[in-house]
Amino acid sequence: MDSHATGIAGKRTAPYGSWESPISATAVSAAGRTAEGLAVAGDGRLVWVETRPEEGGRAVLVKEPAESGGKARDVTPQGFTVRSLAQEYGGGAFAVQGDIVVFSNYTDQRLYKQTIGDNSPQPLTPDYAGSVVRYADGVFDPHFHRFVTIMEDHRHNSSNPITTVAAIRISDQAAEEPTMVVSGSDFYAFPRVDPTKKRMAWIEWSNPNMSWDKSQLWVGYFNEKGEVQKRVCVAGGDPALVESPTEPKWSSKGELFFITDRRSGFWNIYKWDEQSNVATILYSLDAEFSKPMWIFGVSSYDFLGKDDSSHKIISCYRQNGKSYVGVLDHDSGTFSNIDIPFTSVNNIVSGDGFFYIEGASASLPVSIAKVTLDAKRTMATDFSIVWSSSEDVGKFKSYFSLPEFVEFPTVIPGQHAYAYFYAPYNDVFQGSSNEKPPLLVRTHGGPTDEARGVLDLSVQYWTSRGWAFVDVNYGGSSGYGREFRERLLGQWGVVDVNDCCSCATFLVETGRVDGWRLCVTGESAGGFTTLACLAFRQTFKAGSSLFGIADLASLRAGMHKFEAYYIDNLVGNKQAYFERSPINFVDKFSCPVILFQGLEDTVVSSDQATKIYNAIKDKGLPVALVEYEGEQHGFRKAENIKFTLEQEMVFFARLVGKFKVADDITPIKIENFD
Repeated sequence: MDSHATGIAGKRTAPYGSWESPISATAVSAAGRTAEGLAVAGDGRLVWVETRPEEGGRAVLVKEPAESGGKARDVTPQGFTVRSLAQEYGGGAFAVQGDIVVFSNYTDQRLYKQTIGDNSPQPLTPDYAGSVVRYADGVFDPHFHRFVTIMEDHRHNSSNPITTVAAIRISDQAAEEPTMVVSGSDFYAFPRVDPTKKRMAWIEWSNPNMSWDKSQLWVGYFNEKGEVQKRVCVAGGDPALVESPTEPKWSSKGELFFITDRRSGFWNIYKWDEQSNVATILYSLDAEFSKPMWIFGVSSYDFLGKDDSSHKIISCYRQNGKSYVGVLDHDSGTFSNIDIPFTSVNNIVSGDGFFYIEGASASLPVSIAKVTLDAKRTMATDFSIVWSSSEDVGKFKSYFSLPEFVEFPTVIPGQHAYAYFYAPYNDVFQGSSNEKPPLLVRTHGGPTDEARGVLDLSVQYWTSRGWAFVDVNYGGSSGYGREFRERLLGQWGVVDVNDCCSCATFLVETGRVDGWRLCVTGESAGGFTTLACLAFRQTFKAGSSLFGIADLASLRAGMHKFEAYYIDNLVGNKQAYFERSPINFVDKFSCPVILFQGLEDTVVSSDQATKIYNAIKDKGLPVALVEYEGEQHGFRKAENIKFTLEQEMVFFARLVGKFKVADDITPIKIENFD
């Protein structure tokens, strides 16, 4: 029986949106911790990066405690923050070998070497003023006692940095200049050294492609000096095959595995035969075994056991809005699902007879779990949470709304897109039978990203107060294969906008929500979709844009190298740039808008928010703008995360909701309304 259905008779009836909820904006901002990258130290315990909103978004390396139930220990001393700015989005900011960790420090972007337990990291790279040289995705090279890493050099041209694979000597002497190992392409990722032979695999790609459009996997052979003397293209070199190989890994026996999406358009796992230079698929499935590489250091699979003698790979794939975890036997080509509580998985790293997995579900926030396997390695015998992004989230469980996976029709006959719908739910309150709830539509960022339908207090904040909420995976989202992802090519600002409007309409037509109280919100690229919905469609009654894009041409002009052509591929020609930019059509806005913007944002400049704010204000529509000092692209400070959520809620309540919010929040001034 559904626990949500019991005890309804004892509930208090109150207007949707006006319900009291213990899930406060403070609780949401405290639950904003994230994990960024996992690695296993020499003693078999996990090390990972934890970001902390309560410390202004500081990212710290932490280590799993020796005893279960103990407290994780900070590895990073005060004064250091483990975060790379390579490709602007970073990731892959550290690597561990034994008890030695090499990490990228946020303030100066230098690499430091540290022994776990010792609080005095030593710099490995020179101090270039102004964080102009950045590193990410590095690994230890056992053959030449060095650290091989992606190096992004902004010294000569900040808008067109030179990216290479570089090597840095690991020594206790003074920091040395890195040596270039591989160069010539615009971008590199996943430099991975074979533990058995002097060779290295890597992924490379060049503009105008993103790595998920078209990339190449190479293997380079080192000479005695550690230089790449000979190289061979393993995948992505055949002009007749469009593919985007990713995540190369060497087994302890020197076998090369990787993931690519040739022919089927779905990322599957392959193994390379060096003699014939042929790659063979291990297990064919219309599912995604990897995801677009927005950040460095993703790990979607790993080898089970210390010496890989089991010939088994622990991996995860995503299909129809859900993640599955299992063991792939690379000799027999069989895949055995392992039943664990996560429905979404981000990263996997393996130990001996166990593995660590970062994931979440509708009732578990983003967490890292340790999973122990039986002797045959086909079943989980233990699943224990090592870290949680929100440790005390369980106390709100009776207020949680569980997502319903929704497939809805798009404007193209016979075509569908997907979403997660959350009905309003509260342990104490219910709506009246003659009222339908207001709806908040969330448009995810990227736009090549994916809503995952997992526990997120920033969703439950709304649903527990009587709002319906829907997270849309519009055409162009990841998780559904290349064909679905490429629906957005040349169509950004059209397909995403249509799908978000179609989803809202579908929920109205199926009787779930109030068609007169539809609101929309989004961050970054999702903010663009939000603003485009408000400017070019009449579906929504109000909207909220968080560091959203209003002007595609100015975004393109100021875009960093990693995404320099991404926008061209998504938008098309000059005319489309003009016609799809909400900033050029402010006369078409017909409903209230609230804007939130970080003043140090290098991806979307703050003048875009100011421009749209002034134009809407001049038009006489209700509008508000909140600007944050010291915030970049994505808010990291707890107090700003809290303030944003509260002001968004009150803005919608006052202008669209027809109800009074239960929380005691002082609303900011709304132009043309207050």
